[in-house]
Amino acid sequence: MSRIAVLVPGKVHERVLTRLRESFDVIEADPVALDAEAAGRIRGVAVSGTFNAAAIDSLPNVELISSFGVGYDGVNAKHAATKGVIVTNTPDVLNDEVADTAIGLLLNTIRELPRAENWLRAGNWKPGQNYPLSRFSLKGRHVGIYGLGRIGQEIAKRLEPFKVKISYHTRTRHADAPYGYYPSLKDLAEAVDTLISIVPKTPQTHKTINAEILSALGPNGVFINVGRGWTVDEDALAAALKSGTIGAAGLDVFYDEPDVPASLLDLPNAVLLPHLASGSVPTRNAMADLVVDNLIGWFQNGKPMTPVPETPVKA
Repeated sequence: MSRIAVLVPGKVHERVLTRLRESFDVIEADPVALDAEAAGRIRGVAVSGTFNAAAIDSLPNVELISSFGVGYDGVNAKHAATKGVIVTNTPDVLNDEVADTAIGLLLNTIRELPRAENWLRAGNWKPGQNYPLSRFSLKGRHVGIYGLGRIGQEIAKRLEPFKVKISYHTRTRHADAPYGYYPSLKDLAEAVDTLISIVPKTPQTHKTINAEILSALGPNGVFINVGRGWTVDEDALAAALKSGTIGAAGLDVFYDEPDVPASLLDLPNAVLLPHLASGSVPTRNAMADLVVDNLIGWFQNGKPMTPVPETPVKA
């Protein structure tokens, strides 16, 4: 392969850089700061985060933007499509890790396992002194999944052995899904006592987890978010947790990361994680490999591996 120039506009997984350097000329720079000659050389981009319309327009010969992550809302894929530029993401390779994290977060939230461990480490476990019984149990719960995409389906499969009832709401009913379907998020929240959110960041999902939905979930309700913080009205969630409108919440994502509102940090019935659902070495390595493999696939064979739906070519 000739040494095609690939731009890395910001921080990215080190494995991406290592593998890119084996096959490409790697340029690490802000695209809008490049001179015309350097910008004209760029034919591929490997990005983790934002790549907006202005960045795309600054590269007249770019052909493919390979985004690290299953969510690609930071890349203006629609604008890229109008310019004939392909956008790819890294789906599937992280499904299992995120689904596993969702189940772990659910158990930690319901059974208060992080609090119990901290209580033990603080030296509180002494003869005749036991950690208080957890208020909630997973047993007999009705779990609603908001978003039954690839990861949502993996979460549902993992929930089945726990013998809970499973229902879901998503834009389109899945004819082959063996779970109860609710036509609106409010209908789902009214029916279940546990709500897991795994929807992407879109205009339609902005703050859909609001005071009305939380009230419908009820005082025994547990809310888990492993999707996007964008989906949650965090002020409403903090108020609902503080007042007992819902019982507990487990969050891996936040509206303005890495800023976590003090109103959530101060709550004993909130389990908070630093956006680590896919954060294992094997999974992040697989994501990094897919970023590079999409670029190699395009420039070597004319076929990207995982183009996003808006993009002008198919896998």
